[in-house]
Amino acid sequence: MDARQFYINGAFVDPIAGTELAIMNPSHDTACGTVMLGGTEDGEAAIAAAKHAYASWSQTSLAERVALVEAILAQYNAHADEMADAISVEMGAPIDFAKSSQVTAGSWHIENFLMAVKDMSLTEPLGDHAPNDMLVYDPVGVVALITPWNWPMNQVTLKVIPALLAGCTMVLKPSEIAPLSTQVFSKIMHAAGVPAGVYNMVHGDGAGIGTLLSGHEDIDMVSFTGSTRAGRLISENAAKTLKRVHLELGGKGANIIFDDADEKAVKRGAIHCFNNTGQSCNAPTRMLVHKSRYDDAVATASSVAAMMAPNHAEKEGRHIGPVVSQMQFDKVQNLIQVGVDEGATLVAGGTGKPDGLEDGYFVKPTVFADVNNDMTIAREEIFGPVLSIIPFETEEEAIAIANDTDYGLTNYIQSTDPERVRRVARQLRSGMVEVNGKSRGRMSPFGGVKASGNGREGGRWGIEDFMEIKAVSGWDA
Repeated sequence: MDARQFYINGAFVDPIAGTELAIMNPSHDTACGTVMLGGTEDGEAAIAAAKHAYASWSQTSLAERVALVEAILAQYNAHADEMADAISVEMGAPIDFAKSSQVTAGSWHIENFLMAVKDMSLTEPLGDHAPNDMLVYDPVGVVALITPWNWPMNQVTLKVIPALLAGCTMVLKPSEIAPLSTQVFSKIMHAAGVPAGVYNMVHGDGAGIGTLLSGHEDIDMVSFTGSTRAGRLISENAAKTLKRVHLELGGKGANIIFDDADEKAVKRGAIHCFNNTGQSCNAPTRMLVHKSRYDDAVATASSVAAMMAPNHAEKEGRHIGPVVSQMQFDKVQNLIQVGVDEGATLVAGGTGKPDGLEDGYFVKPTVFADVNNDMTIAREEIFGPVLSIIPFETEEEAIAIANDTDYGLTNYIQSTDPERVRRVARQLRSGMVEVNGKSRGRMSPFGGVKASGNGREGGRWGIEDFMEIKAVSGWDA
């Protein structure tokens, strides 16, 4: 499985200045293909194609854009199995999970954007007080889209589809660690009939293509999902050209389990933490538990960790896979050891690979008890299957602990008291709050505050993030 070609100006093309990089299968620590990392000339060609196509695509009607996205959705569904295989091989998602969750995350977002755009217009009146004033929603321009490896199609569709609907043209740079799924996605875009230059894709790393895109004068906006460290570097580079920067970054979600939470709250939260091998920015990795339920919570979380046994990604069944790379494995192992060294109580998992899985980047699902919020494992985003359990006594203490973090993506509340839920939700500093295991609804905005980024993805907010508002007077003159 190779990602040697780029997609530029409506065709798959060989790199002008490519450098080979092996694609690693994290289940077996073996090379499974090759990706070519593009150079400056490749990035410039993609940007030039997008800039040329902007003049025509930006003037299309919303109906034309919707028709194209409908064609993309049909092709996406037709390539679902191929997409699942690519994701499973490149980033280690168990094949059943890849089919049921990873691939369907993409189709879910495409469907949601099609629903959201039905209630939108590219023009709307300012108000009854100004009958001849109109607000016009223009595309922001040529956009750079930089996506991560952990939920490949979730993030690609959250950026590409609203950018198309807004009337933007684009250059997509997927993660070089997991490029195969985006190679399939580019086939989908070609089969759907996307006009030449509207969608372009170049493989590369952050230091190369990523830096070129974020600082280029012909790029009007960068939408990036990834680490907070990389988000800061992109913001600094983009500031030179005063382009808009949308960031969806890391998280360290608090899951507050009050004394009146339902009996499944702890199990539900632990499973959520370990889902996707803990490689989700919105994972509830800090479990805050009222002292009256603390001992039971520790025992329950420990049993869940034992149940969430890792296995090879190609095997069917319910299990978690490896982490994505040797670098990620080493980072998680180091932070688990730091947790032990700083005095947290290891109640499940720990360092080292699970028995029988020495060939891949497998991490034992790990639970720490007796954690305080000053410990490294409570403050750093581990991005692995590691849960930290922190006790609290009062509602005020729980809120203070939850907010005492650099991050602000998703927090969670478990309580059967509606007044408490509303009271606490208002005080949590995060872009999202989920209550009692209930997922946010279709077209809900996704994004965070503080070091978790800015802007919102999904629904009409995700489309509007790729638009500029133009105020026009004398519309009916």
